[in-house]
Amino acid sequence: MKRISITSFIIALVLVSCGKKEEQKMTPQGPMPFPVEKVVKQNAVVFQDYTANLEGQQNVEIRPKVNGFIQKIFVDEGQIVKKGQLLFKLETQTLSQDASAAKAMVQAAQVEVNRLKPLVDRKIISNVQLETANAKLAQAKSAYGSIAANIGYATITSPVNGVVGSLPYREGSLVSATNEMPLTTVSDSKVIRAYFTMNEKQLLTFNKTFSGANTAEKLKKVPAVSLLLVDDSEYNQKGKIVTVNGLVNPQTGTTEFRAEFNNPEGLLRSGSTGIVRLPIEQKNVILVPQNAVFEVQGKQFIYVVGAENKVKSTLITTNGVSGMNFIVTEGLSEGDLIVVEGASKLKDDTSIVPQEKKAALTAKDSENQNPTKK
Repeated sequence: MKRISITSFIIALVLVSCGKKEEQKMTPQGPMPFPVEKVVKQNAVVFQDYTANLEGQQNVEIRPKVNGFIQKIFVDEGQIVKKGQLLFKLETQTLSQDASAAKAMVQAAQVEVNRLKPLVDRKIISNVQLETANAKLAQAKSAYGSIAANIGYATITSPVNGVVGSLPYREGSLVSATNEMPLTTVSDSKVIRAYFTMNEKQLLTFNKTFSGANTAEKLKKVPAVSLLLVDDSEYNQKGKIVTVNGLVNPQTGTTEFRAEFNNPEGLLRSGSTGIVRLPIEQKNVILVPQNAVFEVQGKQFIYVVGAENKVKSTLITTNGVSGMNFIVTEGLSEGDLIVVEGASKLKDDTSIVPQEKKAALTAKDSENQNPTKK
């Protein structure tokens, strides 16, 4: 009998416990807490990125002025050279033979002039013969000078300080001034030029953003730009936009810009690519956290807290990002209370318990965040 009573007691206890759990499940929960913040206007920094081609301050193609076989190459690819340093030596044996013959012609013409001059002085012959001999002497000297210059051209030196590019020809190759490829290229890369383009819409925005009566005045007000390298790291030197092409390319609809970066360590190489990052400050704009915004059929929405702490999805229009925030141009007003986290758990007219957070990141905070890419 005691065993039956104990068993009955256990069964009754289990049933009561299950009943309480069911009752708890059926009991409706109250409003849940959600982080919110008030919309305020503030300044923001927007980064615009442009793909750029990098070139040295001077890229000089080294081409031969005379035809000939490469006798000796004195440099290697990637070598740093100074102005006037010997680069190539072309074979000049044929030219030397021509020079010897031309020099002999000069000597013969000089002998003829020397022979005729006293005869003219004594009026034995007319002055016309001496003038003719002098003309032949001048012609011979000119021919010799041309050949001697060509011999000089066979010794090729660097016209600038810089870095040697590729060497497409080897010793023994026949080269001439008409070859499609140069002997090499010497790039002066102490200052690297970054060339990038803006389309007509971007150019119009640029001109409206920076005031000035002309392009030179506008460029003075453009802030320093950054350069992103191919490994996504930022180059340790800031640059400056120095020129803007005065014309729009009718075929591409773009205008070329040029920024310059100092390259004291030679990290940047001519011919490589990068991304020029232009910071633009926007004043008195509305910023909202990106994770507060959700999309429905390609449109952006955010939950705004209304009367009785009920939320309502509101359509917004954004214009790029600043740091981890969207810049909102339409749909919100200063002072609105928005839900900044947990939007996926909400629907219209849901009551919440607002838990106010700090406002969106300021412009200073956003400078180190993700930029807008163009």
